Amino acid sequence: MELSKEQYIEILNHSLSSGGEYSEIFLENSYGTNILYDNGKIEKVNFSSSSGASLRVVSKEETIFAHTNEPTFENLMDLAKTLKKIASERFDNREILKVKELKECEKRDFSPFQIPFDQVEIDKKVEKVLKGVNLLKDADSRIKQITVSYSDSSRKVKVINSEGIIAEDIRNYPRYGVTVIGEDEEGNLFMGYAGDAANAGFEFFTDEMIRIVVEDAVRQVIAQIEGEDAPAGEFTVVISSEAGGTMIHEACGHGMEADLVLSGSVYRDKIGQKIASEKITVVDDGTIMNKRGTLNYDDEGTPTKRTVLIDKGVLKGYMHSKITAKKFSAEPTGNGRRESYMVLPIVRMRNTLILPGEDNPEDIIKSVDYGIFVRKMGGGQVDVISGDFQFGINEGYIIKNGEITKPIRGASLVGNGLKVLESIDMVGNDLGYGVGTCGKDGQAAPVSDAQPTIRIPKMVVGGIVKGGNEWWIIYNKF
Repeated sequence: MELSKEQYIEILNHSLSSGGEYSEIFLENSYGTNILYDNGKIEKVNFSSSSGASLRVVSKEETIFAHTNEPTFENLMDLAKTLKKIASERFDNREILKVKELKECEKRDFSPFQIPFDQVEIDKKVEKVLKGVNLLKDADSRIKQITVSYSDSSRKVKVINSEGIIAEDIRNYPRYGVTVIGEDEEGNLFMGYAGDAANAGFEFFTDEMIRIVVEDAVRQVIAQIEGEDAPAGEFTVVISSEAGGTMIHEACGHGMEADLVLSGSVYRDKIGQKIASEKITVVDDGTIMNKRGTLNYDDEGTPTKRTVLIDKGVLKGYMHSKITAKKFSAEPTGNGRRESYMVLPIVRMRNTLILPGEDNPEDIIKSVDYGIFVRKMGGGQVDVISGDFQFGINEGYIIKNGEITKPIRGASLVGNGLKVLESIDMVGNDLGYGVGTCGKDGQAAPVSDAQPTIRIPKMVVGGIVKGGNEWWIIYNKF
C-alpha cells in the first residue's frame, strides 16, 4: 500500500513527539522461488512472498523499534503511538524535532535486470535445474549423489526518514548451487560444492554459468578422490583468485565493521597505521555492477559507495551504519543492512575485495619451490578480537619446482588476519569473485568477496604428518 508524503510525515512526526533525534519507516515487499533436485528427482518447489514495515526512533545511544506485516497508515500510526509512549518513558531528550521536507532520492542503477522472476514460468526454472543434473550424470562414474538447487528472490525496499529522505531500491537475487558426493575405491565419500549468484534477473541463469558451476563441483570432488593426505607444517601458500575472497571477508572484513570495532576487534584504534603489506589495498564496494552484494541504497536510505578500508597497507577507515558513523564522528558508508523489515539494520559488508596488483599469476606459482596452491576455500572460524582464523581447503594442490602437481585433501589454513596481510609479498593482476550469504547477529545478507592471486611466504597448513607409529592431525589451537 502506497502512502502519501503527508501521511509519512504525520507518522514520523508523531513518533518523534516524545523526543528522539531520528525516525525512520522501512517498507518491504518480497517474493521468491526455491527448487531442489535430490535423490534422483525434484524434491521441492517452494514459493514465498511477504510484505511489511517497521518504524524506529533513535535518541543518543538508545533505539526503540516496532514492525507490522500489514503496513497500512492506521497500523503505522499505531506503531508511532506505541514508540511515542515508550520514548516518553526512556528518552531524556525532550527537544521535539520535526521531519524535514520529504524528497525522493535520485534513481541509481548498479543492478540492472532484464527478466523479472515473476514473469518466468516455473517450467522454465525447473529446466535450469535439470540442465545441471544432465551435465552431472555424464561427468564421472565415481559421483554417486547429485544435488542441484535453484533460487530466486526479488526484494523491493523503501526508506522514509526524518532527514527528509525517500529512497527506493529493488534487489533481485538469483542463485544456483551444485553439490556432488563421490566415492573412491575404498568406499570413502567426498563432497564437492560450487555455486554462483548475483544481483540480476532471470537472464543470470545461462547455460555457460551452469556449465562452469557443474565443472567446478566435479573438479573439487575428483581432486579429493584422487588426492593424497595433505602435509602439515609451515609452507609457502599461494591462494588463487579462483578461491574468491573468503579470507579477506572472514579474517579481515568483519573486523572492520564498525560495530565489531567498538566491541574490540583487532583493527580498533589502528586508523592511519600500517597494518598490511604496501601491496595490499582493500575496499568494500556496494556499486560494482550486478554483484551479489551490490545495492543502490542501503537499508537506511544511504547511497552506497566504494569505501577504501586499507590503502597500500595503511588502515583508512571502517564500514559504517548511521548509528556507528555518529559514534565515530564519521560519515555513513552505506553499510547499514537488515535481513528483513522485522529486524534492525546492522553494519554489514557488501562486495569486499583486495584490489589486483602487478604480478603475473603464473610467475607467482613459478616462484615457489615447494608449497601449497589453494584453488577453492572452504568454511572455517574466525576470532574478530584476536584476528585468528582457520579455514578448510576444498581444493588444493602441491606446488613443486614452480609447478602445480598432485591434489591434496584434508588441509586447512591456520593463521592471523593481520599477520597474513603484513606478510603477503606477491599480488596478482587478476581478480576472482566468490559469492555467499553472510551470517551475523542472526541475520543473513547476500555478499560477494574477491581477491587476486596472492603469495604468503610462510603459513601454517593443517594436514597430516607422520609421528612415530601414529598419524596426527594438526588443527588450529586458538
